[in-house]
Amino acid sequence: MKKVFLFVCAAVVSLSLEAQINTPQASPAAKVMQVVGLTDVTLEYARPAMRGRTIFGDLVPYDRLWRTGANKNSVITFSNDVKIDGKELKAGSYAIFTKPGETVWEVNFYTDTENWGTPRNWDATKVAAVIRANATKTTEMVESFTMAVNHISDTGAHLEISWADTKVAVPFEVPTDATVTASIDKVMNGPGAGDYYTAAVYYLNADKDINQAKEWMEKAMSMTEKPAFWQMRQQSLIYAKAGDTKAAIETAKKSLAAAETAGNADYVKMNKDSLKEWGAM
Repeated sequence: MKKVFLFVCAAVVSLSLEAQINTPQASPAAKVMQVVGLTDVTLEYARPAMRGRTIFGDLVPYDRLWRTGANKNSVITFSNDVKIDGKELKAGSYAIFTKPGETVWEVNFYTDTENWGTPRNWDATKVAAVIRANATKTTEMVESFTMAVNHISDTGAHLEISWADTKVAVPFEVPTDATVTASIDKVMNGPGAGDYYTAAVYYLNADKDINQAKEWMEKAMSMTEKPAFWQMRQQSLIYAKAGDTKAAIETAKKSLAAAETAGNADYVKMNKDSLKEWGAM
């Protein structure tokens, strides 16, 4: 029995030691982060090597769906909406599946990014965009599968896929001009209701110029079609601190009514407590 016990212990120790041994991956993981204009683009993929093998038309058959790399499917993430071949692709992450051809590749941007390899059941409704891109021959062999973001400008770039003697470039556009124009318009048109509200509440809580806070809050409320109970609550506190008890009470009553309608017990209590403090209840 003792010998059996020692044998089991030795086996457990052996397995434990084996579990601690790390070896290089055959297809190491890679992550590329690139800013294009004002859009963050991230690529996550694995990099198999040629190792003397014939790649396209053999290891990677023509006209069959490919994970575009190795291990888990390759993923591209855009921080803003982009356009690929005139097709709009919403901000988010997409798996990249391709059908390599001798001269033209089909490139699919697939919304399900959690696949080890190609999806077991291909779902056409998950294809956010599909385009055809020309495959060109390179003068130098690319030993390790490579994905990159190149030909970068303020308005777009190319998603490049390279391996062996083949390269495919997928141009995409980013909304830099629309983003910058919207930012310029916002600044030139002055602060919005949210800006005035945030500044007013900060001045209230930081014990800064309360009259300035009152002015900003009134500006925010005048720009807000239907102020919320929590906004009116802050306005009532600013009025009270500014010494305008009448306006504080009037605003607190509006906040109370709105909070009761919304079923928010916390704001109902806070408003009632303030109204009692200000002699209105």
